[in-house]
Amino acid sequence: VMLKMSFLNPILLGCSALVACSALAFGEVAAPIGFWETQDDSGSKEHAIVEIYQQDSKLFGKIVQLVNAKDPNAVCDKCDDDKKDQPVKGMVIVWDLEKSDDEWSGGHILDPKTGKEYKCRMSLNEEGNELEVRGYLGLPLLGRTQTWKRFVKVEE
Repeated sequence: VMLKMSFLNPILLGCSALVACSALAFGEVAAPIGFWETQDDSGSKEHAIVEIYQQDSKLFGKIVQLVNAKDPNAVCDKCDDDKKDQPVKGMVIVWDLEKSDDEWSGGHILDPKTGKEYKCRMSLNEEGNELEVRGYLGLPLLGRTQTWKRFVKVEE
């Protein structure tokens, strides 16, 4: 019996590896979990580092660092409700995105400069180093897309 089991172990191990590789090759698109460098549409050098994280089955994003900020202690003075006058650093600006095919959608994004909230969807490029983030009102056609770049290291 031991001889048969020792013969089967490499076969079972090989089958398990094949199934795992197949799942990676043909399975779900990777989630954009990690740190992302935003861009500023106005041409300013001000931008932020946003951490995208998963909570339950939804994606969220919070600002973890302000880069080239005129005021590193900026608050969202144009925001409504519980975000009003709260620090921008540490603020959750993306919430409730759910996986849908090869993108995440159904959630919202906040522009802390204007205090405006938009519907949001995101998609990751094949290399996993760029994130297309679209904020819109009503229909996705009525919006704007930013390309966020993956950020490797966050300075504390």
